[in-house]
Amino acid sequence: MAMKNFQGKVVWITGASSGIGAELSKQCAEAGAIVVLSGRNQNSLELVKEKLLHPESHLIVPLDLEHADNFKELAASLIAQVNRIDILINNGGISQRGTAFETDEAVDRRIMEVNYFGNIALSKAVLPYMRNQGTGHIVVLSSIAGKFGFFLRSAYSASKHALHGFYESLMLEEEQNGIKVTIACPGKINTNISLNALNSSGESHGVMDHNQETGMTAEECARIMLHAVLKEKKEVLIGNKEIKAVTLKRFLPGLFWKIIRKQSAT
Repeated sequence: MAMKNFQGKVVWITGASSGIGAELSKQCAEAGAIVVLSGRNQNSLELVKEKLLHPESHLIVPLDLEHADNFKELAASLIAQVNRIDILINNGGISQRGTAFETDEAVDRRIMEVNYFGNIALSKAVLPYMRNQGTGHIVVLSSIAGKFGFFLRSAYSASKHALHGFYESLMLEEEQNGIKVTIACPGKINTNISLNALNSSGESHGVMDHNQETGMTAEECARIMLHAVLKEKKEVLIGNKEIKAVTLKRFLPGLFWKIIRKQSAT
């Protein structure tokens, strides 16, 4: 894949301390981008940064998507250091492993706060600078769970559905200002997402699900996603055979519901 379009670009990536975010950071750095790594754990971000090509060229901006009060200040501080933000990749988020009936409402609200409100707050903090530049690209990590609901994912799926509504609207509104939007919908990807998912009481699930363990590598997922950014795609489905369910639901909904209810939740 020709990655020359990333040369010299400032790419801000949330959830950069592991999984897809760490792999995106690696591939962007190898493509010549200036990578800004964000997440809650600064030590983990430092470990990722040290392994990047030309680590001295990249920056760390710790942030917590659950607490968005300082996002405007963080964006302003970053602009003061690097002058521009070319691509924002809203990768950070948290998953769920609990039934809707059993999940405490506080857990529902926390998942929405991280996956939706924190996500859009960072985009809104960056947007004025992209408008001023007359160019920019916002990439948002949804999920195939943003295309249909699934077992043990009620709040997670709801948060991802919400992202589609927000960013499809933003896509239309900001096109005239030179700003692009890409919504990425991964399926089963081999990351720690299930380990860190919240159970019905808000504790970590702590189990590597079979679906994640046997899923597409984070390296391949990141490669496909960055290719979609280069192609300025509005939406990209990423995964193996599981992503076919999106097409199936659209064209053969009766068959979709028969098949999906037989799938393993984990």
